[in-house]
Amino acid sequence: MSTPSKIVCVGRNYLAHARELGNDVPSEPLIFLKPPSAIIEPGDVIRLPAGVGRVDFEGEIAFRVGRRATRVAASAWRGYVDGVLPANDVTARDLQRKDSQWTRAKGFDTFCALGPVVPIDGLDVDALTVITRVGSVERQRGCVADMAFPPPVLIEYITHIMTLEPGDLVLTGTPEGVGPLVAGDVVEVEIPGVGTLSNPVADALP
Repeated sequence: MSTPSKIVCVGRNYLAHARELGNDVPSEPLIFLKPPSAIIEPGDVIRLPAGVGRVDFEGEIAFRVGRRATRVAASAWRGYVDGVLPANDVTARDLQRKDSQWTRAKGFDTFCALGPVVPIDGLDVDALTVITRVGSVERQRGCVADMAFPPPVLIEYITHIMTLEPGDLVLTGTPEGVGPLVAGDVVEVEIPGVGTLSNPVADALP
């Protein structure tokens, strides 16, 4: 997969996840960016930075932009998206709570694990489900129907703020059940019918 120019993420897009962190679902999509330098592929190691406290998994459904998208209507969103993939929006939770914005907490190297991309053509997007497992134990399960802001709304909203280029990614938020990772874990994010992303977890390199 080519390196995207940007990775646009959506926060608090599932009611139960917002509540588990003591937050309300926002009245409009809450977006933030992760740097492309955070990207790793299936099998690559998620590194836990020293001294940052708790680091959480966040399994998500992600979409890849297929052509330049500016001011796209929600009804036309599928014409601008060419793929879907599992993603892990790894987050330094203590830093997220400490900082007034999330760049540091979300931007460490290895904090954006991305799985295989599957063409969106023919997929029932409304039926897509994301499942996260740590050590083969299911920790998260959510579906598009649970989202406060579904993919058509997100694409319209984002492209009325910024132009999305081919290869850019939109991560649509994580369901409830987030939790900490420790060295030695293996975390899996699966979208049934699309693919599974699996990454081992280790401490930072010296």
